[in-house]
Amino acid sequence: MYYLYIVRCADKTLYTGIAQDVKKRVAEHNMSDVGAKYTRARRPVKLVYTRRFRSRSTASRAEARVKQLSRPAKLAMIKIAKRRSLQ
Repeated sequence: MYYLYIVRCADKTLYTGIAQDVKKRVAEHNMSDVGAKYTRARRPVKLVYTRRFRSRSTASRAEARVKQLSRPAKLAMIKIAKRRSLQ
């Protein structure tokens, strides 16, 4: 399984990526040089969204689509997912 994830950086920006182990990847963003260059300068990051995919290719396509969204659209997507998880 692959996961699309979005983290909120300390400066309130959003970073989107994919990973097989989201918990490990978020830890890398927060504590290691393996984290993306973008997030290294904006630590700490907090996981705000995940979505599971069966293959890397579908997760990558979804990541590309999400990266094209505006910030308000991403925030709306996060809000909807949060509401669904609370039900």
